[in-house]
Amino acid sequence: MASPAGIHRYTWADYLALEGASNVKHEFLNGEIYGMAGGTPEHAALGVAVAAALLQQLRGGPCRVYSSDLRVRVAATGLATYPDVTVVCGDAERDPESATTVVNPRVVVEVLSNSTRDYDCGEKLEHYRQVSSLAAVVLVACPERRIVVHQRNHEGVWQEHAAGSGARASIEAIGCTLTVDDVYSDALGGAALD
Repeated sequence: MASPAGIHRYTWADYLALEGASNVKHEFLNGEIYGMAGGTPEHAALGVAVAAALLQQLRGGPCRVYSSDLRVRVAATGLATYPDVTVVCGDAERDPESATTVVNPRVVVEVLSNSTRDYDCGEKLEHYRQVSSLAAVVLVACPERRIVVHQRNHEGVWQEHAAGSGARASIEAIGCTLTVDDVYSDALGGAALD
């Protein structure tokens, strides 16, 4: 299919070359390269709080927790992105063309912001669901104290479970639980987000 006039289509190799030379992160999809917006201090703190809670529960087991520096590629759709937190169980499988890109996440976490909420909860979620190894997508709201876990059940059907203040979000595929109040308290020190 030809590109519309004025639109340049990049290859995966073009994208990898740009990422290797860039000091900012980009997503890649359908031949286009998109700059990723920087996050707020609250966004960054929530990502670390979730990662710390998962790391504590997974320590000594077969799963490893990664920060937002890990690039994940959805082989089925071509999306390359940097989830806020990624969990890989067993050996990390690398993209055949990029040793720094993983293709087998077990869990991905996205901290939502006003600018990314619709994308993260819609199109990006649908891309993630195409990853055969992926068992859960965890969406951490900000400023609302709410964690939504999308999990693939034993029949392969995706189900959504939401947990608000006073509740716990269970990530069954890795045997972890996120206590909503602890995640937000650790990240924000009890500060009001209004």
